[in-house]
Amino acid sequence: MPAAQSSRERSIRRYLQHPRGGPTVLRIVLGSQLRRLREANCISREAAGEAIRGSHAKISRLELGRTGYKERDVADLLTLYNVTDQADREDFLALARQASAPGWWHQYGDVLPTWFETHLGLEEAASVIRTYENQFVPGLLQTPEYARAVTRLGHPQAPGGEIERRVGLRMARQRLLTRPDAPKLWAVLDEASLRRALGGPDVMRAQLEHLVEVGRLPNVTLQIAPFSIGGVAAAGGPVTILRFFEPDLPDIVYLEQLTSALYLDKRDDVDNYLSVMDRVCAEAEPPSATVPFLEKITDELGR
Repeated sequence: MPAAQSSRERSIRRYLQHPRGGPTVLRIVLGSQLRRLREANCISREAAGEAIRGSHAKISRLELGRTGYKERDVADLLTLYNVTDQADREDFLALARQASAPGWWHQYGDVLPTWFETHLGLEEAASVIRTYENQFVPGLLQTPEYARAVTRLGHPQAPGGEIERRVGLRMARQRLLTRPDAPKLWAVLDEASLRRALGGPDVMRAQLEHLVEVGRLPNVTLQIAPFSIGGVAAAGGPVTILRFFEPDLPDIVYLEQLTSALYLDKRDDVDNYLSVMDRVCAEAEPPSATVPFLEKITDELGR
């Protein structure tokens, strides 16, 4: 058995046995495997598209994991790519079925923009999440009251029920920090995000105290970028970089905008943002200074 084929089968079976990240990541894994098969057989996207009664654009979306899979399409592509072993084919088809199942966040579909679904799936699968935030406390670290204030700011016309649904989604995301296979979260918070008392002094005080508590988790590292260092390297906006156990998944940079998001996985883009993140961490206060810094701001809120 060729080494590449053996590696591919191990990857597929590993995800079948221990799926991480729900359908989002499964689609990416399946897509990357199908792309490798297509390229190994020197088949163009146009020819692959014709085999499933589609276009080269559809093949591109499938290979990037940006759309669900029909088993018939996967079966036809496997035939085109000369995957004839029945056990191998069944592994691919089983992965396609899992990749089409809804994630836990499906229950929040009424308040969940499609562009954010991808982030939730990637977040669930990540082994390391590095983030810099310059306006707000990161969503994974927010208290319900603080999250409510942030949500009202972004959706001023939303009814109370919708606000609570959005807050509920944010709280559900946070469960990943305390699960047995929790990712490592390394967050740098700009001092401005801690001085901006969203929801009032009481809400902000509770939020700061929560940061102290969550910062004690063994998988959470918090740093603060104080005003004293001037402009920081990531001053253009918040940045999140996700890294994964699965070798088929490249590091991904997530850049959230007002009504959309960018997902960057090209090596040059990722390397540039990794350099930015490394500089931010180097310029920020060390993790050992975080608790005293938070306590100082909390004391000042009480004056």
